[in-house]
Amino acid sequence: MRPGASLQLRLGLGIGILMTVLWITAASVTALVLRNEMDEVFDSALRETAQRILPLAVVDLLGREDLTSPQHIGDVRQHDELFTYVVRDVGGRVLMQSHNADPMVFPPYEGAGFSQNDAFRFYNQDAVQGTIRITVAEPLAHRHAAAREMRMALGLPLFLVIPIALIAVILAVRTSLGPLRRFRDALADRTARDMSPVPAPGLPSEIAPVAETLNALLDRLRAAFDAERSFAANAAHELRTPLAGAIAQAQRLRAETQDPAAGQRAADIESTLKRLTRLAERLMQLARAEGGRLRMDGSSDLRPVAQIVVEDIERSGGGAGRIELSLPDRPVLSDLDPDAFGILCRNLVENALRHGRDGTPVLVSLSETGFFSVANDSPLMTPEALASLTGRFERAGSEADGSGLGLAIVDAIAERSGSHLELRSPRPGAVDGFEVRLRLSGPSDSV
Repeated sequence: MRPGASLQLRLGLGIGILMTVLWITAASVTALVLRNEMDEVFDSALRETAQRILPLAVVDLLGREDLTSPQHIGDVRQHDELFTYVVRDVGGRVLMQSHNADPMVFPPYEGAGFSQNDAFRFYNQDAVQGTIRITVAEPLAHRHAAAREMRMALGLPLFLVIPIALIAVILAVRTSLGPLRRFRDALADRTARDMSPVPAPGLPSEIAPVAETLNALLDRLRAAFDAERSFAANAAHELRTPLAGAIAQAQRLRAETQDPAAGQRAADIESTLKRLTRLAERLMQLARAEGGRLRMDGSSDLRPVAQIVVEDIERSGGGAGRIELSLPDRPVLSDLDPDAFGILCRNLVENALRHGRDGTPVLVSLSETGFFSVANDSPLMTPEALASLTGRFERAGSEADGSGLGLAIVDAIAERSGSHLELRSPRPGAVDGFEVRLRLSGPSDSV
């Protein structure tokens, strides 16, 4: 299944885009409101200018004797004149004008109030019973420039604030999703055999039910696996007594019969029962490896365990004179359960004896650094065959007697104890053969 987009990315982009749209909308509405307010302010300034200048112009004109030529009002200092005005009589003759005023741009007087063309905004006012009239003009370009600067003042911060807001949103979302990432990492670190509940502190209330459901599922799976292992162990344990009794009866039959054919059938029955006993023993070991505690609170020396296992195998007649055991002079300390190491050692050595060439030695080595290896002389194996050896009841095409559970048990112990199991063929320094190698010491073990 193709994974969906990141929740962090979805939230970050969603909130960021929403903020951007809201900000642009708010800025646009603000610009419209400010433009209306600005027009009112400019119109008020036009009106105020006309009402301030007109009384002064009336006094000046009534005191003048010559009204045939217009009077230009000079500027005190050089400046940009945004408002220009003209004072005219009833006939439209210009009586007074500001120093930058162009009478050609002023339209005929059409009564008091505001008017506008494509280039200017005008305000008209009259006095002395309408005989003296003033028109004040403001270039619309001035208003447009002010509106443009206002929009830029509102819009330019978006280019700076929106990226900062997006980064802040992403960081906030990432921080908020931190407990979810830690829960994911804790779940990803679990091995296939670890069914304990996954800690989920600080999860958001929307995600916490998912974690609770997952932990409940893990509990049910653990209970099912425990029941399966318990059944296998109990069944194998309960089979030991009747199998031992059946083997004894077969041996007694062999001893009492005088018929060679019956003796041979009794021997075959005894051999089959012994294989069944070994299989039951392996099933018990597998259940122990998969369900027991393999790491102890303290460390112990592994050399005596290896020595005892090898001596026991040699006494049983399975590997007399073929096992070459190499142990260091110093103790090899490990927190691995000695019983688990004994099971591991026995299975590896017996497998090496069973599947190695007849008469060739089996090399068993335990190093001071905690590496344990078992090697034998056997035909070269393909990588595909090596990869399948740790499967249950896997023999890799071998015709040798065995249950096919030895390496599965070793693999279970290695996985549950956190050790890395390494299978090699050919063995180091040879053109063929087979070697199993794994580290038994934990990180905190001292040698």
